[in-house]
Amino acid sequence: MKCLYCEVENVDLAIDCEFCGAPLKRQRPKVNGFVYLDQCELQFKELEGFHTYDLLILLRLVREERTKCYKLMRTVQKAPDDVVIDSETLGFAESEYRRYTARMKVVEGILIDRMGYKPKRIDDKLLESLRRKIEIR
Repeated sequence: MKCLYCEVENVDLAIDCEFCGAPLKRQRPKVNGFVYLDQCELQFKELEGFHTYDLLILLRLVREERTKCYKLMRTVQKAPDDVVIDSETLGFAESEYRRYTARMKVVEGILIDRMGYKPKRIDDKLLESLRRKIEIR
């Protein structure tokens, strides 16, 4: 079996590369290109298997949804006194905001581990630049 990192041929029964010690069974993440918001609910181990490009797109989606939840929560909180809003609706808006905040922090944490930082803004320019670098490889 050939090592993905040093490209040295190893005995098929080996668990780690004989030359560099990298795990032979581990697969490198590949760009999926199709990422949707519900994937932020996946467990850490599953998210860790995503390509960095896909994680950036997912983080962008989660941040957008978190912003929507925040605006909804603030609208409900600032409703006029004559409008009756039950505490269940307000509680739901707050819990959604907290949930997306926690999910955002998980994805940001994985990106910090990989990139050393979390991008403040994920715009089309950043994604296109990264996409071009990936295609060159």
